[in-house]
Amino acid sequence: MDIEIRPAELSDVQAILNIVNYEIKHTTSVYDYEERTLDDQVRWLNKKRKDGMPVIVAEYNNDVAGYGTFGIFRPWDAYQFSVEHSIYVAKKVRGKGIGRAIMKELISMATERGYHTMIAGIDASNKSSHEFHSKFGFVEVGRLKEVAYKFDKWLDLKFMQLFLK
Repeated sequence: MDIEIRPAELSDVQAILNIVNYEIKHTTSVYDYEERTLDDQVRWLNKKRKDGMPVIVAEYNNDVAGYGTFGIFRPWDAYQFSVEHSIYVAKKVRGKGIGRAIMKELISMATERGYHTMIAGIDASNKSSHEFHSKFGFVEVGRLKEVAYKFDKWLDLKFMQLFLK
């Protein structure tokens, strides 16, 4: 089956919510404790739109199978050319190229919009995310030790960076 990448619509919010809530409940990919509500996710999408930041979804077998977005790295003027991205793929369809398709589109969008660099904040124990980002040329540029606490353990946050052409 083909993977279709397109802008997220309001009708996609429930699927996005299901994906992110799985990550919150079961992984250290998201450093939240509480699942998000549908209202939370609608507000998130509307804020992204208001800020002019993309939210894209990947359709696979006619279902939303993953999503990605980026936003300005930090909320001060001098960071205006640096974006931090997020990509999440539904557990049941991982390994089918969905994350790769989303990443290619996000890199293309960031490059076209004139951003200088993309940054990924990754839980340091997430080896698959590190390997995934490395395939696109991201390199580890820093690590913050024990900055988060989830599932009864301290977590290190790794930053990876890609300079855009």
